[in-house]
Amino acid sequence: MRPFFVYGTLKRGQSNYTRLLAGQTASEMRAWLPNAALYTAGPYPFLAQAVDLVPPGSTVIGELIEILPDRYQRVLALLDELEDYVPGRAGNLYERVVMTVYTESGPREAWVYLAGDAAEAMIRQGRFRLIVGGEW
Repeated sequence: MRPFFVYGTLKRGQSNYTRLLAGQTASEMRAWLPNAALYTAGPYPFLAQAVDLVPPGSTVIGELIEILPDRYQRVLALLDELEDYVPGRAGNLYERVVMTVYTESGPREAWVYLAGDAAEAMIRQGRFRLIVGGEW
């Protein structure tokens, strides 16, 4: 039951946190992911890690969210649905991958939803704008 690194509408105080995560978490803490960047074209961000999409020194600021054990599978399914992620499917909007993120208490492995191939292509085409400072 891996925690989730959230960086957009799933952060505390955002719309999808209220809808999907409120009351489902065991812990929440500030976290960051170096060598990553956020892009957006509207109401939600995409996290990119491809070398050509990340300005030097870029870090994404977010939160590390641990889900209550008895609610984990349900929340995982809801988050995958929100992010349009299906394991093994080509063309996912986001890909869910394990990455090391950092907190004040040290590094942790977490699920991170990264921009899928189509989103990365749109970033390269200039259809999304960089979120300077890496915080949604």
